[in-house]
Amino acid sequence: MKIFIKFDFTQFCSTILDEKLDELNIKYRMLNFGEIEFLEPVPPDKLKAFDAILDTYGIEKIENQKVILVQKIKDTLIDMVFNTNDAINVKSSVYLSDKLGHSYGYLSNLFSEVTYTSIENFIILQRIEYAKSLITNTGLSLTEIAFRLQYSSVAHLSTQFKNTTGITPTAFQRIIAKRRELKNNKD
Repeated sequence: MKIFIKFDFTQFCSTILDEKLDELNIKYRMLNFGEIEFLEPVPPDKLKAFDAILDTYGIEKIENQKVILVQKIKDTLIDMVFNTNDAINVKSSVYLSDKLGHSYGYLSNLFSEVTYTSIENFIILQRIEYAKSLITNTGLSLTEIAFRLQYSSVAHLSTQFKNTTGITPTAFQRIIAKRRELKNNKD
């Protein structure tokens, strides 16, 4: 039997952080997603223990302000792409500026400076990753996937998919189907 799980990344991380900070008896408050303010000085041994706990969940503490803002940009964009069920019908530049309270020009320049790629390219990569996930884990057609990811057409999705992965979505579907067939034959 196979099941598919959808989870709220923000809620998942917040729950882990709440539990672990409470276990360590560290007084804090959540400011925004990914931002915690300690309400009193935290001894170095507790900070080290907290870092170790975060590491086990693949969560990393960031202290450089530029890197922090770039991570917020990435988190916001990933949330925008993967939560398209809410049909965000606003340009990504407007969405990003509104969410983070900075001009898009500033965010774009900072992102490019730190990551050596553009915000637009990052969005394309995330959309293609989501498309691959939908192809692999759902029975949706390419038309439905293109609609869900707010592409203007299947052709637009296919072009970006091929430019990013080197193969068409249809070829990717065939590869996934073949792998499933081989796996089922082994079982």
